[in-house]
Amino acid sequence: MTWLVLGATDAPLQLSVGGGSSAVKLFLLLTVLSFATGALIAITSFTRIVIVMSFLRQALGTPQLPPNQVVMALALALTAFVMAPTFTKVHAEAVGPYLDDQITGKEAYDRGSAPVLQFLLRQTRPDDLRLFYELSGSERPARADEVPMTIAVPAFMVSELTTAFRMGLFIFIPLLLVDLLVSAILMSLGLMMVPPTLVSLPLKVGIFLLADGWHLLVQSLVRSFS
Repeated sequence: MTWLVLGATDAPLQLSVGGGSSAVKLFLLLTVLSFATGALIAITSFTRIVIVMSFLRQALGTPQLPPNQVVMALALALTAFVMAPTFTKVHAEAVGPYLDDQITGKEAYDRGSAPVLQFLLRQTRPDDLRLFYELSGSERPARADEVPMTIAVPAFMVSELTTAFRMGLFIFIPLLLVDLLVSAILMSLGLMMVPPTLVSLPLKVGIFLLADGWHLLVQSLVRSFS
């Protein structure tokens, strides 16, 4: 777009306002970012991490500790760590070239979805993937990169829920045994008026700290995506 402005000598000055393509791309990127919350839950490691941490709080008997803000911040930090290789590939192969006008929007989507699809399929159980192919009535492709996102995403989410609940169960059972043991001891001593949680809570927290629980939990979560 060119504007004509008259100066003091009546000579027209040309002011060029370009960047229309960049403005459209910026608008499209902002539109995509508006769905960031849904994408964070649907195609990243966030769901598994936050569910396992919620199980840990319930098993310890401290549903408000750590606070929700701390749990979410740690889950986001671990999600960024786990997803860093995938996001780096997406930026290098799709977002960067698209912003530099080297590829079209469709090419950017195809290139960017490939690393994400690889991550989803790597974490998806074959049974869950087979389930959604049966529900959709479509045939399974010969190659993994031909699996559509409409099937890969829900199958991945179901697999993440299954894996998260399984990991939560492994955390819950040992701490539940502490509760049962404390309750049995208090009843055998005739201390039925003493709340079992009053004794089991510090015991569970102490056992968790002696076992370096946070280190083991984070290690298990991160390595579960490898």
